Amino acid sequence: MTDAEDLRRRTAELLAAHPPATTGRLDFLRARFDAGLAWVHFPKGLGGLDAPRSLQAVVDAELEAADAPGNDPGRIGIGLGMAAPTILRFGTDEQKQRLLRPLWTGEEVWCQLFSEPGAGSDLAALATRAVRDEAGDWIVDGQKVWTSSAHLARWAILIARTDPDLPKHRGISYFVCDMTDPGVEVRPLRQITGEAEFNEVFLTGVRIPDAQRLGEVGEGWKVAQTTLMNERVAIGGSRTPREGAGTPADGRGSMIGVAAAGWRARPELRTHDLHQRLLKLWVEAEVARLTGERLRQQLTKGQPGPEGSGMKLAFARLAQEISGWEVEFLAEDGLTYDDWTMRRPDGVDFTGREGGYRYLRAKGNSIEGGTSEVLLNIVAERVLGLPPEPRTDKDVAWKDLPR
Repeated sequence: MTDAEDLRRRTAELLAAHPPATTGRLDFLRARFDAGLAWVHFPKGLGGLDAPRSLQAVVDAELEAADAPGNDPGRIGIGLGMAAPTILRFGTDEQKQRLLRPLWTGEEVWCQLFSEPGAGSDLAALATRAVRDEAGDWIVDGQKVWTSSAHLARWAILIARTDPDLPKHRGISYFVCDMTDPGVEVRPLRQITGEAEFNEVFLTGVRIPDAQRLGEVGEGWKVAQTTLMNERVAIGGSRTPREGAGTPADGRGSMIGVAAAGWRARPELRTHDLHQRLLKLWVEAEVARLTGERLRQQLTKGQPGPEGSGMKLAFARLAQEISGWEVEFLAEDGLTYDDWTMRRPDGVDFTGREGGYRYLRAKGNSIEGGTSEVLLNIVAERVLGLPPEPRTDKDVAWKDLPR
């Protein structure tokens, strides 16, 4: 039985065999994965030890104290938070052995080919087609949009329609797509911040072997639900420190921390009204932080549920309200913008750069990872148990739906 003391011993053995000061970053990460200390709740041989998920904090604390290198989760968040849990649950043994180790070490970046320009918020209405040829491979044609990290990715998790004669939720299959294959074209999408953090991806005759399918043919929607639930937890339930922890000057990744640090640094801009609003936002941010802690404790006992949708909703609303408060507080300084140069960043930093950037970037929080409107329906139906909205297209073949 693996317990905290056993994990401390294993971590000490890892550090002794691979001292961070003299071991290359990638070599250390590979050794950590092989020692089962990457994600301890995963199975043995796949980066884990079949230990309780809650014990991961023990390993992380020991490695942080030893100044061991990390795997840059901001850069590989889609792989860690969305692809890995899906591969673990639905992948074959061969898929798990091939994909999980380089995913965790960051050697191979992942992206998500779900959203489409013609489907909007109705993901199940996707039109990208996958047709099986005589050799048993799948030939994929279509267009995906809002794809973070596609310009960096080696692999993509992809859903495509394999049977247009079935209702939209039942004719979808789930694949792993090699982004280096012929027929995959990635184009940057410049957004309101000036950056091209997102991409659109065109798939033209892309050949995907059947061995790269996750789950059964036609059950892609079921597989995608695992991805989507983990995605919303990754966005809305990520751990952020309480405002004031660490170095208040930089907020430590907390939007409310950045706002409070600005309040303390600029007393000449304070007003009674702004103070009252900041206090309200601080309380709401603290409630969201504590709710996130509870959600992560629930995750140690099983798969994420629809509660992740509620957390993602709260995250988006708070980010937009706090960044709006900050721009108003900064007055004319809040309207400044340091650089509109088009660039393609390696990751996303919601609290990076200045107030103007934070304000504009927060506008995407209510769209990415599921729009707030869709998530409200999920919370209403799956958490509160309210009657679902009427759906006239539920049993209609996808090919017969009006478009």
